[in-house]
Amino acid sequence: PLIGFFVNTLVLRTKLEAEESFVSLLARVREVCLGAYAHQEVPFERIVEELRPERELSHNPLFQVLFALQNIPAHELTLADLKLTALEIENPVARFDLALEVAELMDGLECRLTYDVDLFSAATIKRLGQHFVNLVQSIVGDSSQSVSTINLLSDEERRQLLFDWNDTQIDFPRERCIHELFEEQAVRTPDATALVFGDQRLSYRALNERANAWAHRLLFDAEVVTEDHPYGLCVERSVEMIVGLLAILKAGGAYVPLAPDTPRERLQTIVNEAGIKVLLTQEKLLARMPGEIHSLALDGEQLHKEENPATEIDARNLAYVIFTSGSTGSPKGVEITHRNLVHSTTARFAYYEEPVKSFVLISPFFFDSSVAGIFWTLCQGGKLVLPAKDFERDLPALATLIETENASHILCLPAVYSLLLRKDHARLKTLNTVIVAGEACPPGLPQRHFATMLGASLYNEYGPTEATVWSTVHKFSLQDTEVISIGRPIPNAQTYVLDQRLQPVPVGVVGEIYIAGAGLARGYLNNSVETARRFVPHLFSLEPGARLYATGDLARYLEDGDIEYLGRPDQQIKLRGYRVELGEIESALSDHPGVREAAIVVTDRIVAYVTTNEPAPAIHELREFLRNKLPAYMLPSQFEVLDAMPLSTNGKLDRSALPAPNVLRRTITAAPQTPLEKTIAEVWQEFLKLETVGVNDVFFELGGHSLLLVLVHEELQRRLAREIAIADLFNFPTVRALAQHLDDAPESKSDSSTNRERANARRASVRARSRKHSKS
Repeated sequence: PLIGFFVNTLVLRTKLEAEESFVSLLARVREVCLGAYAHQEVPFERIVEELRPERELSHNPLFQVLFALQNIPAHELTLADLKLTALEIENPVARFDLALEVAELMDGLECRLTYDVDLFSAATIKRLGQHFVNLVQSIVGDSSQSVSTINLLSDEERRQLLFDWNDTQIDFPRERCIHELFEEQAVRTPDATALVFGDQRLSYRALNERANAWAHRLLFDAEVVTEDHPYGLCVERSVEMIVGLLAILKAGGAYVPLAPDTPRERLQTIVNEAGIKVLLTQEKLLARMPGEIHSLALDGEQLHKEENPATEIDARNLAYVIFTSGSTGSPKGVEITHRNLVHSTTARFAYYEEPVKSFVLISPFFFDSSVAGIFWTLCQGGKLVLPAKDFERDLPALATLIETENASHILCLPAVYSLLLRKDHARLKTLNTVIVAGEACPPGLPQRHFATMLGASLYNEYGPTEATVWSTVHKFSLQDTEVISIGRPIPNAQTYVLDQRLQPVPVGVVGEIYIAGAGLARGYLNNSVETARRFVPHLFSLEPGARLYATGDLARYLEDGDIEYLGRPDQQIKLRGYRVELGEIESALSDHPGVREAAIVVTDRIVAYVTTNEPAPAIHELREFLRNKLPAYMLPSQFEVLDAMPLSTNGKLDRSALPAPNVLRRTITAAPQTPLEKTIAEVWQEFLKLETVGVNDVFFELGGHSLLLVLVHEELQRRLAREIAIADLFNFPTVRALAQHLDDAPESKSDSSTNRERANARRASVRARSRKHSKS
C-alpha cells in the first residue's frame, strides 16, 4: 500500500594511508560498506539528529561529496494501450559540493559529475574527470601499487607543470662577480649620483674610490686573504653601510650583515658561527662589538689607494651570508655566491620594464630584500637613496623623500606600502615601479593601488633567502581581486609544486613549493645536516648535481600557470617581513631556569605559553631574559602561564588544545582615570584588539609594533583634534606617560625641538616607572 522514494543515504568514512596498497584499501572500503549496509535502515536524518553537528547553511551536514551507483537492470516496460517515454530530468541545483553518479550500461559505465559552481569552475571539473580516468587506468595497470603512487596526471599535464611553465632560460654573465658589475657602471657614469643619505651625496666615482680605499685596508690588515673569508658589517643606515659592503666584496670576502641593536649574546653566536675575525662598524658602535674581534670604524681613518684592488676570487665564491631564524634555537647562515647574486640582479634587468633611476631603500640591510635594491640600482646606474634611521616613525618624511629624490622604484612590505597609500599617496607620483614582498599581500591592496597610483605598476615578489631574494613575480592588473598570485618563475629559475614524494601535483591541488635554478644558495654555513635536509636532488634535471630547495611553503597552481601562495604547515612565520622560526623562541625561553616547558603560537601577535619551576619567574623577568637573547621583532607580546601543557595521544604537545590567550586574565594595575587617558586607552584597545588596557601597560609589550603605531597616531590625532608628534608615541609608550606628556605640551608646540628634548629627558623615568610597577 506504500508509494515512496525508498532511497537512504549512507555516510561512509574512509582513511587513506599513503603507503597502503590499492588492493588493501579496496578491501577495507568493502568492509566499511558492508557494515553500513547492515544498518542501512537507520534514517540519515536520525543520524544527524543524534550527532548534532554544527549546522551551517552553506553545506550539507556530515558529508559534502556523494557517490551513487545506478545498477538497476535496464529493461523495456510494455503496457497495453499505453505509450511510455523516458524523460531526462535536469536538476539545475547542486545539492552537494560534488556528486559522482555512475550508471551501468550495456556497453560500459556512464559517469556524471554534478558540482557547486560557487566552489568549482567548469575547467576544474573537466580536469577532475580526466584525473579519475587516469586513476582507473593506473589501477588496472597495477592494482597492488600504493595509494600515493597512483598516477593522476596525463603526460601533457606533467610536461606542462615540469617544463613548459619553467622554460625561463636566458643568458646572464654567470662567470662575473657582483662588484665587477658595479665597477663597470662606475666607469660608464663616473659623475652620476650613486648614493644619497641626508645631505651626503656620492658620485659613482667617489663611491667606488671610497670602497676601494677600505678594500685595500682590509687586504693590508689581513695576513692571508682566503676565499669566502667572512667579514662582519655592523653599521647603522649610512653612507658607510654601502661603502663597507662594497669594500668587503672588492677585498674578496663575504659580508655578514649584523643589526646594531642585536642582543650581545645573539651577536656573539653569529660571530662564532660565521668565524668572523674582522668586523667593520662605526665609531659610536665600537664599544658594543665583541672584544676578541678586530673592529674597524668605517667613519675613521682610511688608506688613500683609489684603484680597484686585484683579487683572484670568482663567481663560485661567497658574496654574503645572511643569518635567518633557526628552528633548532640557533640562527642559520645562508651562503650566497657571486653567481647567485649576479643572476638575481641581472634577472631584474631582464624582467622589469623600467630601469632604475632612483631607488629608495626601505629594507634594513640585514634583511635580504635590501640586496635587491642595492645591487639592482648600483649595477644599472641609478641613484640609491637611504632614508634616515627609524624612518617608520615618520612615514610622511619617507613619502617626502620619495618625492624630492624623484624615486622611480621602491620595494617594501605590503603593510608599509598600504600605510603610504593611506597617508601620503600624493607624494608617490614619481614612482613607476612598486614592489611588495616579504609577507603575503592582502587582497585589497592592488585595488587601493590602482585607485590612487595611476602611473605606477605594482608587482608581488616571492622568494626565500635561500634562493637569493626572489624566485617568482606577478604583475598586478585591475582584474586581480580575490586571489593574490605570486606569479611565475623569474628568468633562470624553476618553481615546482610537489607532493611528499617530490612528484608534481595537479593544477588546483595543494603542495609544497620547491625551487631550482641559478639563484639557489650554496647551503647553510657550517651546517651540512640542515643543508642536506632542505637542498635535495633535482629529480627533473639532467644536470649533474642539480638541486631543489624545499621552501616549506604551501601553494597551488592556478589555471593560467600562476602560483597562489597558501602559507606554511610548520612553525615558521613571516612577521612584518622577518622570517621567524617559533622553535627558536621556544628554545631561547626554555633556557631560563624557571621555565619547564615553552610553546609559542601566533595569532595577531606572538604569544608564549609556559609551565614553570619553583620559584616561578615573573613575566617581566622572562621578557627581559628574552630581550638579551633575541631581536625585538621576535619577542612575545603576551605570556600565559599554564599548570601543564596539553598533550596529544602520543604524548606530544597539542598546539590546537592550547587555551586562547586570555587578555582578561592580565592584571590591570590601574584603570584610566582622566578623559585623555580613557581616549588613549580606547584607541589602543581598538587597534590592539584588547578588552582592557591599564595606564602603565607598554604599547609594544601588548603586541604593538611601529607600523600599527602609525594607525594609532592617526586615530589619536583625529579624536583629540590636535597635532601629535609620532615620536612621542615611541618615547612615551604607556597610556599614563603619553597623557601626562600631552597635558604638559602646548598643542602648538607638540612637534617643537623643545618637546622632543623633554621627551628624551623623560623617557628614562617612564621606563623606570614601568619596570618598578612590573616588579610590584
